[in-house]
Amino acid sequence: MENISQSVLRYQSGFCNDFASEALPGALPAAQNSPQKVSYGLYAEQLSGTAFTAPRAHNRRTWLYRIRPAAMHHAFESLAQPTLRSAPFHQVAVSPNQLRWDPLSIPTEPTDFVDGLTTMAGNGDAAMQAGIAIHLYVANRSMHDRFFYDADGELLIVPQQGRLLAHTEMGALDVKPGEIIVIPRGVRFRIELPDGEARGYVCENYGAPFQLPELGPIGSNGLANARDFLAPVAAYEEREGDFQLVAKFGGKLWTAAIDHSPLDVVAWHGNYTPYKYDLSRFNTINTVSFDHPDPSIFTVLTSPSDTVGTANVDFVIFPPRWMVAENTFRPPWFHRNVMSEYMGLIHGAYDAKAEGFVPGGGSLHNCMSGHGPDAATFEKASNAALAPHRIDNTLAFMFESRYVIHPTQLAMDTPLLQRNYLACWHGLKKNFNGQP
Repeated sequence: MENISQSVLRYQSGFCNDFASEALPGALPAAQNSPQKVSYGLYAEQLSGTAFTAPRAHNRRTWLYRIRPAAMHHAFESLAQPTLRSAPFHQVAVSPNQLRWDPLSIPTEPTDFVDGLTTMAGNGDAAMQAGIAIHLYVANRSMHDRFFYDADGELLIVPQQGRLLAHTEMGALDVKPGEIIVIPRGVRFRIELPDGEARGYVCENYGAPFQLPELGPIGSNGLANARDFLAPVAAYEEREGDFQLVAKFGGKLWTAAIDHSPLDVVAWHGNYTPYKYDLSRFNTINTVSFDHPDPSIFTVLTSPSDTVGTANVDFVIFPPRWMVAENTFRPPWFHRNVMSEYMGLIHGAYDAKAEGFVPGGGSLHNCMSGHGPDAATFEKASNAALAPHRIDNTLAFMFESRYVIHPTQLAMDTPLLQRNYLACWHGLKKNFNGQP
């Protein structure tokens, strides 16, 4: 028997809310009158995403009422995945050079989401729960009898091509390009490909779970609003057979045989759950009256570090938006930053680059490495008519981290690396003439 629902629960006030969902009536025990035995012969299991003693506002845990406990599987054995890497990243010496890559091609051999992961860069230490890994994925096969969970970090998945149908322990979420899905650390899932092929980006977050950024002077509304985040409705798979459970633990992949689907949660309540978000719902705060605002105004989600205001990782987007609002405008400024930035492009063109930065590709600008618009973009923006102007047909994003981002050996050796990337700034002319 398979019971799958595509319904969603909507966050009403924030990420700390508790949700309750049941696929069968009465599967959830009454709050203060829980019986000795769970209804339907289910097992009760708590999944904790933070320490038990974390402050109430930050504590994340969910009670699962499932057909079999998560402990029921055979022994794990090591599983090779030659393109997947984990922190710490010390394969190659990191340089201050700006880097950019073309996109991965869809494979010709049958490849599911797990097999299609390729690690491009990362930082921190998975065992110390700090830092991130940046992966790309390409896939052309659904995960039917294979399940995956990541014990090292939560997964922020950014589809670029092709939809993903993520079946998780809490239910299913259908995610298309232009949306994101976050799957918490330890949650088991499988990915189906409704369009047959898929490509995108993954930020594996070893640090504090993603949360909404504080708004400060912006006030009570703006950027990503909590009401637009969607969580799955309980749906369970009651399947038995010869299945594979894959775990990422301690930086490596492990596989265990399992004779039933681990997505057998009939009911759940709590706040530790996968969720999705439509990036078109982002309330962009951007008026170029005098100077460009800092790109922090485009932050969708943040993983805080132990330094207030300095993120383990921010997820930032650059969506369609209005630019010129007054009779003052200059092209995007050049800058150097204490944060390190990996950028990707979901669709369209990025307004700070004329060419070379394509959907599915990426760039890396590390701490204090200068970057900004290329020569063609600077020249065009410097001579554009000062009239109200809207940027359309674009959706770029950035994984921004306080820690230096180390590229992998594969990322430095692949022919996808654009070895002439620095030339995009070589055409910038010397305009200084000593005159005001």
